[in-house]
Amino acid sequence: NDTWKRGFEHGVRFVLSTMLVFGLLAACDKELTVDQQIIATIRNMEYAAEEGFHLEFMGFIEDTFDGQQGSMDRLEFHRFMLFQINQHRRLQAQLFPIYVEEISEETAAASFKVLVTGGAGLLPDSGQLFEVDTFWLRVGGDWELNGADWEVVRLPDVQTGSN
Repeated sequence: NDTWKRGFEHGVRFVLSTMLVFGLLAACDKELTVDQQIIATIRNMEYAAEEGFHLEFMGFIEDTFDGQQGSMDRLEFHRFMLFQINQHRRLQAQLFPIYVEEISEETAAASFKVLVTGGAGLLPDSGQLFEVDTFWLRVGGDWELNGADWEVVRLPDVQTGSN
């Protein structure tokens, strides 16, 4: 079955890329900073979402997740992600500078802009720019997303004039 084969190949690529990231990190002789750890986690989440691996994506989400100013729990966020993945067969994300602030040894915040595009074909047919604020908890040595708020970035209307 081609669908099963593609899913298996994507799963293998996800596992290999994750192993590569952690292998490279382990090869470093000094411990990663909080910034580096959270950015690596965000990049792994980005990959999982783009490949449609919703369960792998949700593996980075803390059980007590709270999003959109308290209006979305972990289950509702999972449903939201499934909807996005299913609506945009070729979901892609471009993250702009990720700024991480360590709040304590166990908590941190990260903010960034993300351009999300999607479509059924090779080229995206829709896109939206978001401003994202995230909140992180260290759980057993790993950073997990505990909260996220996002809003659409409104771009100015561009009008073409004829002279």
